[in-house]
Amino acid sequence: MGLNTDERQNVIYFIGTEVEHTAMYGEQTLFVVGIQPADEIKKRADEHGIKHLYFGTSQSFTPGLNFPEDSDDWKAWDDMILPLLKEGYWCTLDFGVEYSHGVLESGYDEYNTFISMISVKLPYIKQFNYNATLKLDDNTWGDTNSGIWCHSVHNLMDRKVYTDWKDYGLDKVID
Repeated sequence: MGLNTDERQNVIYFIGTEVEHTAMYGEQTLFVVGIQPADEIKKRADEHGIKHLYFGTSQSFTPGLNFPEDSDDWKAWDDMILPLLKEGYWCTLDFGVEYSHGVLESGYDEYNTFISMISVKLPYIKQFNYNATLKLDDNTWGDTNSGIWCHSVHNLMDRKVYTDWKDYGLDKVID
């Protein structure tokens, strides 16, 4: 398929093998761009025998940042994702780290078939020197986590968890 991000945002549904290293790695997947009707997603998944749905495809998860103040934005995502989780589908939601609080409040993580794909944009990552550290932090000292976790950026870039951009080119547009 070889679509870039702009082209992918003009597509609603496509199918392919999950290439990102999650619990659904290697599984046939229905990728969904933006908010679509849950019954339509179910129909398309069932037509292709697919049990894994990937939401927020092509960086399309963009509700308001103020949860619950932007509840109409969040409700539309809930109306799409929750019925499919309840039906037993595996559901991945690809979201920016800035949406973490709202995703947790939405209750998706109460389902064992939900995968949070927390996207942390880090351009030019290979240009950081060997001492670069990724800090998994809290809002402020002692707010919600028991502490902080620090990881060497270079150790996180292990080949076993790497997905080359060329691996995204085998999907098939179905809409």
